[in-house]
This record gives sequence, C-alpha cells and structure tokens, in this order.
Amino acid sequence: MDTFEQFLNTTGEIGFVKRISSSIIFCDGLPGAKLSEVVVFENGEVGQVFSTDRNLVEIIVLSKGYIKVGTKVARTGQTLKINIGSHLFGSVMSPKDMITFEKTNEIENRIIESEPPGIDRRKNINRSFETGVAIVDLMLPLGMGQRELVIGDRKTNKTQFILQSILTQAQKGTVCVYAAIAKKRTDVILFNKFVKDKNIADKIITIASYPDDPSGLIYLTPYVAMTIAEYFRDKGQDVYVTFDDLTAHAKYYREISLLAGRFPGRNSYPGDIFYLHSRLLERAGNFIIQGAKGMTGEASITCMPIAEMVMGDFSGYIQTNLMA
Repeated sequence: MDTFEQFLNTTGEIGFVKRISSSIIFCDGLPGAKLSEVVVFENGEVGQVFSTDRNLVEIIVLSKGYIKVGTKVARTGQTLKINIGSHLFGSVMSPKDMITFEKTNEIENRIIESEPPGIDRRKNINRSFETGVAIVDLMLPLGMGQRELVIGDRKTNKTQFILQSILTQAQKGTVCVYAAIAKKRTDVILFNKFVKDKNIADKIITIASYPDDPSGLIYLTPYVAMTIAEYFRDKGQDVYVTFDDLTAHAKYYREISLLAGRFPGRNSYPGDIFYLHSRLLERAGNFIIQGAKGMTGEASITCMPIAEMVMGDFSGYIQTNLMA
C-alpha cells in the first residue's frame, strides 16, 4: 500500500488535525478534499471525508489507531475500494481488512458507493425464492431479487429464520453474503460454526463488525456486503444478502452524525437517515446481465434486512423507514 509521503507528493495537499470527537476528526487544510474521499494520516491510519465546510474537513476514522491533535493528513484522490474475489468464500472479514488502494490482476477492486442500475437493466421478478421455512414459502412466497424486511422483537428467532434461508439457498447454489452489523463476537463465531457444520462454507461470505470497532467501520459494513453481492451478480450468479441488523446500523450512524454536529431530527436521527438505507436497498433487484447462467440472461440480488422492534411496536422511526 502507498505510504503517507507518496500520497502527499501525489496530491500536494496537507492537513492537520485540529479537533477530535471520538470517531470524527476535524482538520484544516486539504482544500481539494471531496465527499467520501479516502485520507491517510501520517501514522498510517485511514479515514473517509464525511463533510466539508469553508474552514474544516470532517473525517470518519476507519481504524483504532492513536491519532492526536496536530497529526498530518494527506488526501489520496480516491474513494473507498475493496478487494473482491472467490478467496472470500468461507471467511469472516472485517470491512477494514478489505479496503485497498492497490490493484492486482487476481482480485477485482470495487468502489463501495456505487449507483444502483437503472430501470433499463432491471427485469420483472419471476423466479421463486425458497426460504426453507414452510409456512413462509406457502403463505408469503418470495421471489429472486425481492427486498423483504424481517422484523420482530429481541429473541424472536429472526436470525434463526435467516440461518435457515441461507442454508436453503446455499444448497441451491446461491451465493450468500451475511452482514453482521455490530454483533457480539460469540454470535459471529456461532454463525461461522453453523456454516461449517452444514458444509456450505463454499457459498458463504461473512462481513462482520463488532461493538468495539470504530463507528465508521460499522457504518460501512452493509455497503461492503452489498458491493460484494454486486460483484457476484455481475458474474451471472444469484446472490442472497442479509443485513443483521439495520436498526443497530442506524444507531451508529446517529452517533456519527451527532458527533459531527448534525441537526437532530426525530429520535435524534439526522435528516438523511431514510436516504442512508434507501440507497443501500435500491441496489438489490433482478437484473439483466450479459452472460448470466441459463437462458434467462438475468441475475438477482435478494435482500433481507433485519429490523428490531420494541414491545411489538411497528411504528418506530427506523422500522417504518425500512418498510417504505
């Protein structure tokens, strides 16, 4: 990976940390900084531009390293990219492990913040999606490329339903991407054990972040998972991606926004919280793909986000946003 000095020589701009507010760092300098651009600190830590104003640049920290006031910052001129390839199957990856500035022949680099395909590349959903849970498949049949919210109180077996659907789809040859967002390490270990016990590791990719990770990494977790899903979709494969869960994701984004001084709205969430998830979920669907398997010429991303309710209340802010 390129060093701080190399990026500094390339862009010719240097900034200095002026203020630190947990996972948000404010620095001056960097007049050419752009939204979502990756920056590198002189100690090797990585961040992403969250916002800019006339005097300061707000940066989300993506690593746990020690950063102090006065630390030098350099632009990279690049947006966040991750390494993707078949080597990910059966592994549990952190978003930080996948961030890269280099390009290799064996592994493809993909930008995390990509626009969803337009309507000209979308196709009607006409293939069934089996979850392996009989009552769901009979009473609420789903389709390949559908977005379906899994919602319930704590300890109502939401994750167990997801596990069964992952098992069913993996046995059918579907690529399954599981995003564990701010989950306990024991939960991720148990999921990985389930995958290995069922001999489906060759079809499963797990992207995991934990509560002690920087808020920026937790924020990126579902976007990394969706980017991986798009890679295999473009290879002509059907993909099943799950986000466990987006209510936790929204809470960490709220923390980032409040630290950055955003004006709080309902339940102290920022005004762009709906856009946060809508731009993620719109990347799923059934698509026309050149060279897809079979004669249909299509490949799908089926998406099941999980949302947690409190005492059976469907009217929560994040829950209703996800329903919409």
